Amino acid sequence: MISFKQAAIAAVATALLAGYSVSAGAVEWRGWNIHKPDYPNTVAMDKFAELLEEKSGGEITLKMFHSGTLGTQPDAIEQVRIGALEIGNFNLGPIGPVAPEANVVSLPFIFSDMDHMHRALDGEAGEQISAGMAKKGLVALAWYDSGARSFYNSKKPIETPADVEGMKVRVMNNDLYSGMISALGGNPSPMAFSEVYQSLKTGVVDGAENNWPSYESTGHYEVAGYYSLSQHLIIPECVCINAQVWESLSDDQKAIVKEAARESAELQRELWAERAKASREKVLESGVQFNEIPDKSAFQDAMKPVYDTYLADNPDLKPLVELIQSSN
Repeated sequence: MISFKQAAIAAVATALLAGYSVSAGAVEWRGWNIHKPDYPNTVAMDKFAELLEEKSGGEITLKMFHSGTLGTQPDAIEQVRIGALEIGNFNLGPIGPVAPEANVVSLPFIFSDMDHMHRALDGEAGEQISAGMAKKGLVALAWYDSGARSFYNSKKPIETPADVEGMKVRVMNNDLYSGMISALGGNPSPMAFSEVYQSLKTGVVDGAENNWPSYESTGHYEVAGYYSLSQHLIIPECVCINAQVWESLSDDQKAIVKEAARESAELQRELWAERAKASREKVLESGVQFNEIPDKSAFQDAMKPVYDTYLADNPDLKPLVELIQSSN
């Protein structure tokens, strides 16, 4: 049964979408982004808005709302899906539970490095993932970098899976991430990103996992001083548009929107590489204890149950998994 709140949101979405016929003239979209003002994604999304207006001759404008001001990421994903928002910059992790195809990129160690991820997502694998997301109301226009995620904690260096045993580790709300930590013998603790700093500081969790810029920009390095380069997850982000809004556009408008998104992605990837390097240098200079993990085979072997469970639940996605692995 649909609640009053759901019905109200749907009504708003219907009203919004009704204004998107090509003959309706200029439209203004609203876009969501979780990141702070100086973050690569924020700069790139502002560039996307600038390019949209420029390339469409003012026919399409985009008002961006940064720093998660319009709600949490799961809420914003749902808002874009139903059309209450038109545009969102999302990590594919929280999209995974909605669209199984998007969850493929959340399989631990499915990408060997950033270049491998780019080849896969900019090719046929990316098209298949976007098609799966479109069935759930999200059309991926371009793929942003989100770095390689590694473990950090307040206790000790992580060099082998045994070092994770018994450790309370914050993860994003996705069963694959919880399964990953459990497979290593740890205790997964799903929670909102905004709660992680205080949870690390007070010992509610022992550690978390993320990329260099997130580890640095949030100050997590101040309360979790061990960073171990596992690079277990390389999860891209997307610039997504509501599927109905997308289908309401003319072919020319679609080309403009996609071109603007992809140009913004080129900028984001460049800025991301620069930011990742600067963030790494900053936290290492602060005295963080850092260690490489030259041989990740023990971690990779431990992920077999995670893959087995995923493919048992999604047997039709085995070809997609193999396509990504073969593009290495």
